[in-house]
Order: sequence, then structure tokens, then C-alpha cells
Amino acid sequence: MPESSASLRQSLQAQVDAGWCPGLVAGVRLGGRREILALGSYGFDDPRPMDAQTPFRIASLSKLMGGALTLSLVADGTLELHDDVARWLPELAGLRVLASPETPLTDTVDARGPVIVRHLLTLTAGFGLDFGQTPYAAATRDFLWGPNPPGMTPDEYLARLGGLPLAAQPGSRWMYHAGADVLSVLLATASGRSVGELLAERITGPLGLTRTGFPTGSEQLPAIYEPTENGLVEAAGYRDAFAAPPRFESLAGGLVSTVPDYLTFLAALADDTLLPSGLREEMTSDQLEGSQREGFTEMAGPEESWGYLSAVQTGTGAGWSEPGMWGWAGGSGTSAAVYPNGDIGVLFTQRFLTGPTDGFDYFWEPLGAMRTARP
Repeated sequence: MPESSASLRQSLQAQVDAGWCPGLVAGVRLGGRREILALGSYGFDDPRPMDAQTPFRIASLSKLMGGALTLSLVADGTLELHDDVARWLPELAGLRVLASPETPLTDTVDARGPVIVRHLLTLTAGFGLDFGQTPYAAATRDFLWGPNPPGMTPDEYLARLGGLPLAAQPGSRWMYHAGADVLSVLLATASGRSVGELLAERITGPLGLTRTGFPTGSEQLPAIYEPTENGLVEAAGYRDAFAAPPRFESLAGGLVSTVPDYLTFLAALADDTLLPSGLREEMTSDQLEGSQREGFTEMAGPEESWGYLSAVQTGTGAGWSEPGMWGWAGGSGTSAAVYPNGDIGVLFTQRFLTGPTDGFDYFWEPLGAMRTARP
């Protein structure tokens, strides 16, 4: 093993040895060469060793697959980016908008235009996670955001969403998460296929991703742990939510995958073998402007922005990163990114993130050193 690769393994092993999590799996592609590192066990009380084929809940890394799936329907003409989503989702027609973010839900004005497909991809539709203590936050936080996919059918979800005003004018502000769930329903309705069928036909099947998709209930998932004041505690409900096929097939956070599968998916995107190059470039380029960035900056900081269901680095960033990187992270402890030259890093862990300041420098810093040391 090259010295630089050994340093990456040592850094990952140190996290496991320190009890940061019981196990993890990482994958890299540098200069076209791939390597998978699996360390530790399925749980503190589960001695089964992690391996390359260990399935993980990938949480919000599902969003990148949702972006690619949507753009595949744009490529074949099923959708257009500026289509009014009410064409397929009538619950989202004629929506009202809060007069200001803090006002009661009854204080509304007319929407200045419709919610379009592009708004869902850029998370600027006007609905989503509200970090404040507002009436809108109180009315939506239990179903527009959470560690698990919506615990209701798509019809129930849309009826509830359509019965509320938008928090912001369509296209005016980035708001996290919910646009990807609405997009999941839209894709199924517009295509006449379930999201799982679309994913198998357009992404997992063509790429040979045999261990990626929505849960069936038969997956042997590792334990997931939540940091508390008393140490790590297993979040049993988080794993239980994937013990059966979902009522709601969520591209916001509902997929299961392995590190080799996800690495293959990112490589196909980066190499323009999954989407036409122009659409992939749009997906992985900054698509926000002006006040749209305020919500994203609140979550990720000023040196990142958002494309189509993928973050995009716009500033200098950390020493291991560079402008033009794209990817994202998942709340269950997953992270993945692609460098402008096509190098890739993927890390799946078992530890919930506690907030946007949590990071994976113990993975990305030695990976950056590997890139620097490469001839």
C-alpha cells in the first residue's frame, strides 16, 4: 500500500479506535484508480466486521441521485426545467405566500409565479426547513424535515403541504430538504413509474448498482448512533424506519447504498456517461444568486452554493478542497464529493451529525495529501 494511502487508513482507524463510531467504510478514486477501506464493526455490541458490501442509509446523499434522475427525464423530454409542477401536482396550484417569514399562517399574499421543476432542484420552491421559531416552522417541521422519510403516503404529504402557504415567494430563497421530497412525487406522477422503478431503469440498472435502492426490509444495516451528553446512544428508531419498504419513496433521504456503488454512481456522473455533459455541468454548477443564497449560507457557509440537489464549492475552502468541488453530506454520517479533475471521495459512517459544523476532516485531509503526493 502506498504511504499516502496508509496514512488515510491510519486516520480512519484512529477514529474507530477512539470510539467516534464503531465502524466505517471509505472509497476513493484518484487518477482513475479505486480503493475501498472498511474498518471496525457493525456496532459496539455487534462484532460483525464492516466490509465493502456493507449497506448504509445514505441519508441526504440520496439527493444527488434525485438530481441525476430528474435530469435524465429532462434529457428525454418528459420534463422541462421551467414546467409548472401543478401540471402534475394540482395540490400545488394557486398557492399563497406568507407576507413575511414570521407572520401567522393566515397573513398571506399572492404568489408572484408558479413553482417550477427548477425550483425543486435548487430548493428554492418556497417551502422547506425553517430554522427559526416561527408559525411556519411549528406547522411544518414534523413533516417537511426529519431523519426519516415522510411517514405518510405521497398523497397525504401533498395534501398537507398544499394546505399551507409558502414561506417565501417561488424562486426567492433556498430552503432545505422538502423540494427533493416533492420532486420524488413529481417524477413518479410525470413518468407513470414509481421512483424505485425509475431509479432501477435509469441509474442503478445501467450502472450495475445491485445494492442501491429503497429499503426492502431485508438489508443488514449497521447500528446508527446519536451523540448525547452521556456519549453515543443507538438511534434504534432510525434503523427501524428502514425495516420495511417505505410508504414514501424519498429522494431527499430514503436510499440505501454501499460505498462501491456510490463511488460508481459519482464516477459515471463525473465522466459524463450517465447524463449529457451539459446537464451534468448545470447540476454541479452554482445555480443560486442574490438573496437565494441566504438560506444556504446559513447552513453551509459563504464558500459553498447549490446546484441541482448538490452542493458546489465556490470559494477557497479548506486546505484539502478546491473551488468547483461538488457533493454533499448526509445526517447519518455520510459524505461524498468530486474534485474538478474527477478525483472522488466517499465516506459512510454510523454516527449522526449534530449540525452543519460537524465535518469529516479526518477523511478529507489525508485524501488531500494523497492527491498532492500523486505523481
